[in-house]
Amino acid sequence: MLLHIPGVLDAAQIQTFRDALDGAQWTDGKETVGAQGARVKRNLQLPETSPVRRELGALVLEALARNPLYHAAVLPLRTLPPRFNRYEGGGHYGFHVDGSVMALGTGAQMRSDVSCTLFLCEPDEYDGGELVVSDTYGEHEVKLPAGDLIVYPSSSLHQVRPVTRGARLAAFFWVQSLIRDDRRRRLLLELDTSIQTLTQGGADAAAVLQLTGVYHNLLREWAET
Repeated sequence: MLLHIPGVLDAAQIQTFRDALDGAQWTDGKETVGAQGARVKRNLQLPETSPVRRELGALVLEALARNPLYHAAVLPLRTLPPRFNRYEGGGHYGFHVDGSVMALGTGAQMRSDVSCTLFLCEPDEYDGGELVVSDTYGEHEVKLPAGDLIVYPSSSLHQVRPVTRGARLAAFFWVQSLIRDDRRRRLLLELDTSIQTLTQGGADAAAVLQLTGVYHNLLREWAET
């Protein structure tokens, strides 16, 4: 499921992020991937030990905690602390698939089910830099306004096209969902959205309650903790 979630960060928050990132120290993005990824990756990232990364990452997680669409779509169980990257001067990341199991830094590990990119620059600030996600329906180009989030299955083949003008800044992270299967997550989101629409439209309360029960029983049946 490829889903655009608008307005995760507002304009004031974006400015806070941009000011912090403009003064940050960056490192080669190849340091956080294996040999295969390093062959197709050319960008900059905040170092893993960067205090700016920790501070801004915490702000991203706080914003996500207030976003009902994100929670309904992703159903997060574990989240890798957000990282930050910068593409400029032809920087790109060729087609790749994200790692399946990732270390949380506490000795624990998580499975990557959902990949997330939070855009921190406006589309007209740079040329190129589209996130391209390939699935059974073809290739989908994504280039969103600052503050908007895209979520997609971590199993997807994807790339970031070369940035030929300006700079592309983004936060990115991975989530282990309560629901491993992408098709089931989609069904639950569609059901939850329908319940919310019916409730707001004043539908029969007993019918809405029954549908709500179906949603939670499916979640109970499919959830992994």
